[in-house]
Amino acid sequence: MALTKSHLYRTLWESCDQLRGGMDASQYKDYVLTLLFLKYISDKYGNDPHPLIYIPSGCHFDDLIALKGRPEIGEQINVITHTIAKENDLQGIVDQADFNDEAKLGRGKAKQDRLSNLIGIFEGLDLRVNRADGDDLLGDAYEYLMRNFATQSGRSKGQFYTPAEVSRVMAQIIGIEASDRSEQTLYDPTCGSGSLLIRAAAAAPIELSIFGQEKDSVTYALARMNMILHGYASADIRHGDTLVAPQFTDTHTGGLRRFDFAVANPPFSDKAWTNGLHPERDPYNRFVDGIPPDKNGDYAFLQHLLASLKSTGKGAIILPHGVLFRGNREADIRRKLVQRGVIKGIIGLPPNLFYGTGIPACIVVLDKADAKVRTGIFMLDASRGYSKDGDKNRLRERDIHQIVAVFTAQRSVPGYARMVALAEIEANAYNLNLPRYIDSSPPPEQHDLAAHMLGGIPAADVAALVAYWGVFPSLHAALFAPAPHPDAYILCVAPDAVQAVIQHHPAVQAYVDDVHTRFAKWSVKQAPLLSAIDGNKSPARQIPARPDPHPRR
Repeated sequence: MALTKSHLYRTLWESCDQLRGGMDASQYKDYVLTLLFLKYISDKYGNDPHPLIYIPSGCHFDDLIALKGRPEIGEQINVITHTIAKENDLQGIVDQADFNDEAKLGRGKAKQDRLSNLIGIFEGLDLRVNRADGDDLLGDAYEYLMRNFATQSGRSKGQFYTPAEVSRVMAQIIGIEASDRSEQTLYDPTCGSGSLLIRAAAAAPIELSIFGQEKDSVTYALARMNMILHGYASADIRHGDTLVAPQFTDTHTGGLRRFDFAVANPPFSDKAWTNGLHPERDPYNRFVDGIPPDKNGDYAFLQHLLASLKSTGKGAIILPHGVLFRGNREADIRRKLVQRGVIKGIIGLPPNLFYGTGIPACIVVLDKADAKVRTGIFMLDASRGYSKDGDKNRLRERDIHQIVAVFTAQRSVPGYARMVALAEIEANAYNLNLPRYIDSSPPPEQHDLAAHMLGGIPAADVAALVAYWGVFPSLHAALFAPAPHPDAYILCVAPDAVQAVIQHHPAVQAYVDDVHTRFAKWSVKQAPLLSAIDGNKSPARQIPARPDPHPRR
């Protein structure tokens, strides 16, 4: 039977149950993810004559199974993980968990049974097929674990994971398009566990070379494993502090290496960003628009991202709302960025989306390609579109679709989005706070006193459904009749019969029949294309490119 997501999720979380009690969630993830990694490479590369990951003799997952019940099980698992790490240049990646740690796993038979049970849970998984119905099964499972670890680890450990919904929005709004160039590059200077990079690469219609840097050693290890588990084994992920010691530099110029696209979710309002750094003597010339405050590094990360883009580069960065309106040094930097035309748009997000903080954030979209001709900034306030999910908020599918569709089309939507002219921003002293430009508050509720006193449905309420009356004009007369007093209607049918009247109305039935007919024609036309889809390729790269409705002249 094919492995399903729900079964895989249930199995992996069951493995976590074996470890609870002896350690924090931020620690037991190392054990679970290491075994998931070992099972994956054994299933995928065990019989491959030219594997991306080499499995030395005695290091297959079958060798782990053979250790079940043996007193030296913890010590031998360590030998296997260290051997695989050494042979594949993955030291510090897959060998961080100590499977012989009695303080965490217990002593004697308790440790022996715990590890045996843990291996037994993974033993029943078959990860040879990593895709099911077009989904990246194992990659999604990894994201599932990351989300749960972030939830359980609390504020101090949540920074390694960018919610998948936000990642999907960023991946689609940076505007990756098909190109004749042989290679295009994608970069994340604060890549965490790599989820944002992976989502952006997966959504791209072309193959991208992936680059990332992460400061925290444990999170860096997660990113390396995450890339391999998602099929991006060639991704270049490096360890180190991006602001102090950027790892991606140009050997010819000595400056920063430039990329086609970049995304980032840096730590919010980093108070220690200058540790080890002298920004006034920055060798990479990142702070040409001004040096951010010593105790707030938000603009430092934005400036680094901007400096890492090619002259035609595009990027998006998640930052707290304060970057839009704070004064002093940040106001000067913001003014210069707006005047240079490098800010394409700003998207306000709902509060409490991110692990580690409940404050609302925004996405600042950067675009160097059209900077010289930019006459405005597209602003979108999506702060009201979300659903509750436990103690966090989440973007729904419809929220993601609306954000991407409206931003991509640069379409004005009252109370939601509009293009703001640079002259208007200048008149507001370059304050970019979204409420100055978009009133997203709900309209005040209107009360019709005559309807309250005399009964009936206010005519204004019926008129608000004008979109439906335009399609089904005869339906209006089937449902409503004028009330005895002016500017009001009464229902012609019983309230509980309204749905049946609508469904069986001739105009509605004709509309439904027309939709079915159109869909049937479309299905016949598209069937050969859909049948020819290659299940081993990224779905995003099999979607034909649309012609640009606004080609550059």
